[in-house]
Amino acid sequence: MSVLVFAENWDGKFKKSTYEAISYGAEIAKQTGSSVTAVVIGNASDEDMKSLGKYGAQKVLSVKNDKLNSLNPSAFASAISQAAQKENAKVVVLSYTYSGKSVAGRVAVKLKAGLIAGATALPSSTSPFTIRKKCFSGKGLTDVVISSDVKVIGITPNSFHINSGEGNVSIESFSPTFAGADFNSTSKETKKTSGKIALTEAEIVVSAGRGMKGPENWGMIEQLAELLGAATACSKPVADIGWRPHHEHVGQTGITVGPNLYIAIGISGAIQHLAGVNSSKVMVVINNDKEAPFFKAANYGICGDAFEVVPKLIEEVKKFKSAH
Repeated sequence: MSVLVFAENWDGKFKKSTYEAISYGAEIAKQTGSSVTAVVIGNASDEDMKSLGKYGAQKVLSVKNDKLNSLNPSAFASAISQAAQKENAKVVVLSYTYSGKSVAGRVAVKLKAGLIAGATALPSSTSPFTIRKKCFSGKGLTDVVISSDVKVIGITPNSFHINSGEGNVSIESFSPTFAGADFNSTSKETKKTSGKIALTEAEIVVSAGRGMKGPENWGMIEQLAELLGAATACSKPVADIGWRPHHEHVGQTGITVGPNLYIAIGISGAIQHLAGVNSSKVMVVINNDKEAPFFKAANYGICGDAFEVVPKLIEEVKKFKSAH
């Protein structure tokens, strides 16, 4: 018996969320007295796959197929479920990223498994198998019990620490079988952003809303983000009116983030926005409306004009960096 982890990669490279998933799987393996097998779909190099051993994987199943160089949820789910059956895995772990969300439900159906979508902690018990996740748009927590023989767990990115150390891993080629229906949908085009930190991977996020008054004022937001090594984000109204691209929209209907530091500038803090950011370790709010709902959720708040506060913050960050 083993714990199977879908080791998601982007153009053959693993990111933080993958290492979180491997570390999470390794902790469950300790709880259940089993081992960790990672399944890698795509063109990751042997060297990169061997690096998964540092995070707790003992074995890697490498699936290479030209039809799988871009995400195909049906085909990926077939490969992952067959890998789970091959390894007699009773627990399947995925990072609940965009790709993980599109695959997890399909894997659960194929394995007749219970699914926990968006887990935020390790199992508090393995008999019965109980895991905590957020509910009610992140305003509550619930402990979910899975009674099925096989369990599928999608973990929320940035909710689990990465454990690294020394470890060896064996790599084995794996060739799952596919049905014609697995390729009924295909990817025609992939658009990628370059030179920017992905929101789901960011340790720091600088976000802004309609309080910026227009897209022409976003320069100071990007400057602050660059100085802090942060990703930029925005509220839904800002994306809807075209001030910022939709891939920067965070909130209940956008991207859910959980960075160590979330800075919200000119965002009132509607419940839909808070639902997507309240996993942040520390939240800082800059707003000139002292009644803004965000102040009630924030760890730190500055009531002031963003066009005065942010430039001063930029200067202080510059001074700090030059002194250190």
